[in-house]
Amino acid sequence: MSYAAASALQEAIYQALVNDAAVAAITNGAIYDAVPAGQLPPVYVTLGPEQVRERGDVSGGGAEHRIELSVVSDGAGFGQAKSVATAISDALHAADLTLSRGRLVFLNFERAVAKRDGAANLRRIDLRFLARVEAD
Repeated sequence: MSYAAASALQEAIYQALVNDAAVAAITNGAIYDAVPAGQLPPVYVTLGPEQVRERGDVSGGGAEHRIELSVVSDGAGFGQAKSVATAISDALHAADLTLSRGRLVFLNFERAVAKRDGAANLRRIDLRFLARVEAD
């Protein structure tokens, strides 16, 4: 299966975030696959890099996806960014998402890295989730 369900997984994660009341409220719906040009909102979420490894076994094809989501905030501290990151973690950790291709076995939080972008005076939290997908 390798990379066959990557698009379906990304779409399911995006829809889960867009449709989650807490995430939508705190970001005002600013959840992007690609950051738009022009003036950006004070806080937003982007779907980021992904690493995928083959994880098929005797029962069938499968893949392990390490997915990164980034929270970016122009707030004076990390408080706003951490509130968004918490809402994302709550929405996705162990979520039972339906994929248009393949089947999600699990989706778990793996790690987060919070950092400052001094040049732009932004706060950024990169969240990484681990997903296991099986072929239909």
